[in-house]
Amino acid sequence: MDRRRALKTVFCFSTFAAFRPIRLEAEMKPSNDAIHLLAIGDFGTTGTDQKKVSQAMSNFMKQEKLTPRELLLLGDNFYSADKEGFSIDSKRWQTTFEDVYPVSDFSMRCPAILGNHDYHDNVGGEQIQLQYAREKKTRFTMPDKWYRYELGPNENDPWVTVIALDSNLPEVSGALKTKKPKPCLKPDEVKLQLDWLQRQLEKPRAPMTLVMGHHPLYSNGDHGDTESLIASWGDLFQKHNVHAYLCGHDHDLQHLELEGKFTSFILSGGGGAKIRKLDVDREMPFGQSTNGFTHVEVMKNALRFTHYNAEGQSLHQLVKKQDGSVAVSA
Repeated sequence: MDRRRALKTVFCFSTFAAFRPIRLEAEMKPSNDAIHLLAIGDFGTTGTDQKKVSQAMSNFMKQEKLTPRELLLLGDNFYSADKEGFSIDSKRWQTTFEDVYPVSDFSMRCPAILGNHDYHDNVGGEQIQLQYAREKKTRFTMPDKWYRYELGPNENDPWVTVIALDSNLPEVSGALKTKKPKPCLKPDEVKLQLDWLQRQLEKPRAPMTLVMGHHPLYSNGDHGDTESLIASWGDLFQKHNVHAYLCGHDHDLQHLELEGKFTSFILSGGGGAKIRKLDVDREMPFGQSTNGFTHVEVMKNALRFTHYNAEGQSLHQLVKKQDGSVAVSA
């Protein structure tokens, strides 16, 4: 799909209505007034597809003459065991992160969250990533397993509240899920995070709220829905009008809208790991088994997400407004 052509088919969604097709004639070009972000999940393979997606992002920034504020890292930042031993001084930091996303092209801050492979593939891998961010003070940013920050044109005018979460609950990626010992959040951490999340959502926030985690609440991918996250976080998102939940885990690109749900669910798990088939046939605005990335535009009263494949082709775009309504490309 040509990124610059007028969007042919759109849908409208709210908490009070199902999808209603409408026509949108205006072109949805990157806005000069927006704060630009990029997002990738499931990328840390050091393989060909990771590098291909990186090159596609670099080409996109140059073509559109954009300087994104951040590159959001949605987990599974490192796959497979480091044979030399994973530490803050491992070569993997260079070969899997610094070399693939060079400062010359990606000079922006890179807020990161933890995926299941970040816990499982290297002993203590989650703590090493936290330590690296704390001690090395590079672009790789992870102040804690869960954290919050605001983005806007200046600190006195926040446009979006970003809440980063650790989705590795025992029921999601630990022994309660795998039926064998697997590192994950400890029960006391699960409670601490949930209490913290509730407090953050009760506090004053920017006009838009974006939550990011690794595992999806809802997905048409091969992992399907994550019932424990729906039970733990779903009602809070609904009660406090979380505009969008951005995640990875399923190796594809998706956008789901659930009737009666205020939140839009966006999956960007095509950062470099081997893609997988979409296994659930639930109706959704978009889903494709492909490597790729997501461009996020933060505006005063809206968020715009555009999925791109590894060839740099625009696949799907949605605009989420402050009132919860959604406009979606074909």
